[in-house]
Amino acid sequence: MTDENATVYRLAPAVAARLLGVTLVAVAVLILASTLAIAVLDLHTVFLLVPVLLTVAVLAASGWAWRTKGWIARLTPEGYRVQWVRGVGAASARWKDVEDAVTTTVADSPVVVLRLRDGRTTTIPVEMLAVDREAFVRDVQAHLQRGHGLRKL
Repeated sequence: MTDENATVYRLAPAVAARLLGVTLVAVAVLILASTLAIAVLDLHTVFLLVPVLLTVAVLAASGWAWRTKGWIARLTPEGYRVQWVRGVGAASARWKDVEDAVTTTVADSPVVVLRLRDGRTTTIPVEMLAVDREAFVRDVQAHLQRGHGLRKL
């Protein structure tokens, strides 16, 4: 679903910071393990360049991935697509297939649940989005109304 009229909701900065923190900790553990292996095996310190170069590659790849694929929800006039959300349910659907949208909480986190006509659901955790919760809900409702052929009064 690519369209120039798509509304894209990106990853919230707080979530991106947590992911970056996990990446940095993993890289630090790799460098520590490599340093210990070099000391124990009495290897030349030039071997430490391998994990350092790997670290640079991982950080560059992570930055590129978050920049280009760092969106969570994409709403188009035809339908929606959700990515990077574990337990999302149906990751994409057409607006015509959506019966309704409701807000609720799952594990004390606010979510928007899109209920499809075939019984499946899509659960979007709003705290993962870099947008105000109410603005996202209004946008989903507007897309849903237009997808069902209804016009705002």
